[in-house]
Amino acid sequence: MEENHLIAERKRKLEELKKAGINPFAYHYDKSESSADITSAFERFEGKEVSVAGRIVSMRDMGKICFAHLLDSAGKIQLYFSKEELKEAYSMLKLLDMGDIIGAKGKIFKTKTGEITVHIEKFELLTKSLRPLPEKWHGLKDPEARYRQRYVDFIVNPEVKEVFMKRARIYKAIREFLDQGGFIEVNTPILQSQYGGANARPFITKINAWDMKMYLRIAYELHLKRLIVGGFEKIYDLSSCFRNEGVDKTHNPEFAMMEIQWAYADYNDMMRLTEELYEYVAKQVLGTTVIEYEGRKIDFKAPWQRLTMVEAIKRYLELDVEKMSADELRKVALQHKLEVGKDEPWGLLVNHLFELCEEKIIQPTFIMDPPIETCPLAKPHRKDLRFIERVEPFINGWEAGNGYSELTDPLLQRKELEEQAAKGRGGDEEAHPMDEDYVRALEFGLPPNAGMGIGIDRMVILLTGAESIRDVTLFPIMRQQEQKEPGKDEEEPNKNTKKK
Repeated sequence: MEENHLIAERKRKLEELKKAGINPFAYHYDKSESSADITSAFERFEGKEVSVAGRIVSMRDMGKICFAHLLDSAGKIQLYFSKEELKEAYSMLKLLDMGDIIGAKGKIFKTKTGEITVHIEKFELLTKSLRPLPEKWHGLKDPEARYRQRYVDFIVNPEVKEVFMKRARIYKAIREFLDQGGFIEVNTPILQSQYGGANARPFITKINAWDMKMYLRIAYELHLKRLIVGGFEKIYDLSSCFRNEGVDKTHNPEFAMMEIQWAYADYNDMMRLTEELYEYVAKQVLGTTVIEYEGRKIDFKAPWQRLTMVEAIKRYLELDVEKMSADELRKVALQHKLEVGKDEPWGLLVNHLFELCEEKIIQPTFIMDPPIETCPLAKPHRKDLRFIERVEPFINGWEAGNGYSELTDPLLQRKELEEQAAKGRGGDEEAHPMDEDYVRALEFGLPPNAGMGIGIDRMVILLTGAESIRDVTLFPIMRQQEQKEPGKDEEEPNKNTKKK
């Protein structure tokens, strides 16, 4: 009721402005300086006229003078209004509210308290705000409300904006590194008639004009490798993928990912490229390779540690899985309350046991050579056919990517995908479907190549110190709000998340 009253009062002021011949929703304003331009170089601006624009976030009307703070994209600056100097224009201040957007011109000076201030000579209303800022500017603190009303979050919690400014610098640094290395950025289709490239449930949609079922992409891989067949050699796609799964600290149904494909390279080359990329981005954005996250110091400096999956299990679980049968592994897995099937083979059981190691891997580490049963798109290991040439970088206990020496044998690839398709028909919703066109592309000849998919959101979380993926996503997916009964809290968002 209080908010409705405040909105009504602002609408009354809106009508008063219109009656006075003032357009409360301007078309244009010549803004010449930002708050940061002025405050960072006061000596250059002192005594000079500037033109600033932004949102009013505080006002102190003292009768004959008024102080206000103006918020723009770069920060805040104080404004000083004098009734004696502004004459009739000063009376317009009573029609302004916190949240209104104004343009103002005046000369720069410092107050007695040393605050850099614009001595206003002329000002105009650019946009009348009809809805009050939460809690009189001092905060939108409820996380759910912040994510749902991100536009308000940026106004009342300006430090949040810095996370996304840093995110933009991370993207720029990634592109700089890869472009300097001769890689070309490409864009693969978001709408696909056949999804693939990862173990994940897709979002399903439809092209009405053709009555055609479509999927939102879950990965870039299969289209990127089609481009390698076509003659591209060093390419990457940096954008968004979509997986119809749950939400937790590091998962959102729409998420940022990058995949690199590199002809004539293998997974050893891709490991070197990945660690050098992380090191470069950290230096460009933070000026150091060392961060502190959740009380732990993490160093991205190359080279990173390399462990096979078997070695990692031996180190962290003190189990030599190569000397254990499938029955013995199943027994250990069940003791740790892992969900394993009674017919799961030795390789998948090894992979399940490795899950117990993940949270122990804090420093950047490449986990290499998992059993062959874990992925249908990677080459069999050149020295031991029980394994594949796949690598997953782990940081802070999280999987930060997935890459391999790509499988280029079209006959073996067909066999692997047919087996995966059979799993899908058997009810495995995350099995790889058969993609006839992809196999056809391989039959034309895919050169030796390596690929690496990197979770960009997780990189941003680490480099910004954010708590979760929602804090680095401009508009995270939220459960639809329902009408609440009096006295009942909103239902918590879905936490049921499958491992990607």
